[in-house]
Amino acid sequence: MNTEDAGGVKLRPEIVAVPAYKQGRAAPADGFKLSSNENPFPPLPGVVEAMTAVLGELNRYPNAGGLDLRERLAERHGVSADQVHLGNGSVSLLAQLISAAAGVGDEVVYSWRSFEAYPGLVTVTGATSVQVPNRADGGHDLDAMASAITDRTRVVIVCTPNNPTGAIVTAAEFEAFMASVPSSLLVLLDEAYYEFVTDDASVDGIPLLKRYPNLVVLRTFSKAYGLAAVRVGYAVGPVAVLNAARSAAIPLSVTDVARAAALASIDAEEELMERVARIAMRRDRLRDALIAQGWNLPQAQGNFVWLATGEHTAAANDAFFDAGLTVRAFAPEGIRVSVGEEESVEKLLEVAGDIVRNLPNGHPAKRLG
Repeated sequence: MNTEDAGGVKLRPEIVAVPAYKQGRAAPADGFKLSSNENPFPPLPGVVEAMTAVLGELNRYPNAGGLDLRERLAERHGVSADQVHLGNGSVSLLAQLISAAAGVGDEVVYSWRSFEAYPGLVTVTGATSVQVPNRADGGHDLDAMASAITDRTRVVIVCTPNNPTGAIVTAAEFEAFMASVPSSLLVLLDEAYYEFVTDDASVDGIPLLKRYPNLVVLRTFSKAYGLAAVRVGYAVGPVAVLNAARSAAIPLSVTDVARAAALASIDAEEELMERVARIAMRRDRLRDALIAQGWNLPQAQGNFVWLATGEHTAAANDAFFDAGLTVRAFAPEGIRVSVGEEESVEKLLEVAGDIVRNLPNGHPAKRLG
């Protein structure tokens, strides 16, 4: 798109050049949607009841400050309510925090490939993205990220488990990284898939907040808690930084329906975490089966697996779709496959087996031997 396409309206060229975020492809009829990292389990009846109870007040603006939800989260994490900030999903919190810290002439450092919204969020602020390539195993190269920091860097984003590759940042790696970066630099630890992690070596960001006053941790109710449709996430961090994010926020963006759903989900957490455990076990079983087929897979600690299909990504994406499975293609790098319903696994493995058999010998997605 250019200015002529916009009817002569002058637009920022860097914004026009950024592809808009697109949702995962819709599933074919009688197929399975494995493209959006959604929780395959439907909402619990108690959560639906809590959401329904507030529908009679839709003529009123929401209690977007959400003090009751912030207090519940603060109690859980051992912080004050002012150290918790709610947002319309964790991606909106990322947007607020980047906007609060970075502007024209500044830089934001993050690993790549990582969450596909990062480039757009940075560009909107007028800042410049500095993308540091992932390691061969799909994880963050934190040493290289630290080396990429300059006097223009205002924000560093660390995503663990990394979306879309699934690799974690370990506690030891993260603490070494924090020790190497300036204390004036805002570090955003994006833990959207925190609840799915089963590797004890993984970093747990919130207990580190007392040690690092430049750290903010982001989490969400969209994934593990199954509330993707109502959009509610939260940030935990220093009050001054979160107050700046609040100033950058669109007012009243967290609805009462979302707040009620989140509170009810906390009440039902034991049952919800049992579902998460089942998804994690299904993920591990799926990964093991893919490796047995001949796939070379990175560690998977989110609710998805990564197939590094490279130049064969478009063809592999079509093969999955033709079989009734929508997956998320990131051409020309690979395909992210969400862990969906149990009934999807057999079909997924059938198609994946055909794909890997047809990859040329020596292809990075194909396990040697």
